[in-house]
Amino acid sequence: MPEDLDPFDIALQQLRKAADVMKLDKQAVELLSSPKAILQVSIPVKMDNGETKVFTGFRVRYNNARGPAKGGIRFHPDETLSTVKALSAWMTWKTAITNLPLGGSKGGIICDPKKLSLGELERLSRGYIRAVADFIGPEIDIPAPDVYTTPQIMAWMMDEYETIVRHSAPGVITGKPVELWGSLGRGDATARGGMYVLREAARTINMDLSKAKVAIQGFGNAGQFAVKLVSEIFKSKVVAVSDTKGGIYAESGIDYEKLLAHKQKTGSVQNYPGSKNITNEELLELGVDVLIPAAIENQLRGDNANKIKAKLILELANGPTTPEADEIFFKKNILLLPDFLSNSGGVTVSYFEWVQNSEGYYWTEEEVHEKLDRKMTEATHSVLDAAKKYKVDPRTAAYTVSVKRVLDAMKLRGWL
Repeated sequence: MPEDLDPFDIALQQLRKAADVMKLDKQAVELLSSPKAILQVSIPVKMDNGETKVFTGFRVRYNNARGPAKGGIRFHPDETLSTVKALSAWMTWKTAITNLPLGGSKGGIICDPKKLSLGELERLSRGYIRAVADFIGPEIDIPAPDVYTTPQIMAWMMDEYETIVRHSAPGVITGKPVELWGSLGRGDATARGGMYVLREAARTINMDLSKAKVAIQGFGNAGQFAVKLVSEIFKSKVVAVSDTKGGIYAESGIDYEKLLAHKQKTGSVQNYPGSKNITNEELLELGVDVLIPAAIENQLRGDNANKIKAKLILELANGPTTPEADEIFFKKNILLLPDFLSNSGGVTVSYFEWVQNSEGYYWTEEEVHEKLDRKMTEATHSVLDAAKKYKVDPRTAAYTVSVKRVLDAMKLRGWL
């Protein structure tokens, strides 16, 4: 990865830009720029062939001034400590933007889960928890699913933690299966939360979403549900979708159920009947109204930002836009809704799950949706109001809201 696209460097650039707008002193910026704790672990796993392979794992606790740290665990072959640090910082701002009583953290393992058997995946998941057990807990640091991790993996991890502490502790991890006290409404929470953000933002620029053409990069959890929900809730027309193997374009629109069946059958969205195969890069530059990057980091950069034609960008991925691209979009009057606002529905419903685990009382799906809508709507307007107040782009505005909340907590604790 080029140095100028280092994820943690980007996170710090974004923070410093907001700090300048807020006129923060050097001491505050320095403290906000450093993770509170970093753990790197080695995880030996007995493979199916009898050999032992050692995997490297990370857990970064960025800030816990507002409450226990919260953040997912990624399984990815290209995982790096810099990425985990950046994601832990973004989680700090994400929990603050929705005003949750939580801090931010993140974890990851360098591995390719697609090349692991189910048994190997379980042994790796349990090994990770054994390695970080002293670093996490329901009142300390609460993991959740992220890229290539699932409710089943969370179930194994919770079980391993409970074996270590020798008591029930469902609140140690969120994103669990509903049968093991996960929350209803968690499956599509990231995308659904993003839809509430999209709805409020579209109103501010008088965009009729029922007439909007939408392109969605990524067909993982967030991308899949974005395809489903943007059509279901707003009657928008999804004309392009992509995954890691490439994308498709269909002017007449793409049916979610048919695309999902095609993906499950062939392993890719490409060659979907009635569509034209395109690249991920081509998808980003289509003449659509709404662009939803829901894949990975650094997709919208200085070298392609001027080619983007969408009027509104909803970031469901973490870190898909570089600071240089942010500047270009702001000048072009493209409304970009930043990741730690747009995709905070996942952590918000994870918070709901943690609360339900603590109370031992569980809500209906309708209650979860209603509470999520309220949280996301309030967060969106806090960001759009800050953008007007400071005359800055929405990402910088979102930082001003989150950073103030974190900073206030740090000052009240006497850290500054």
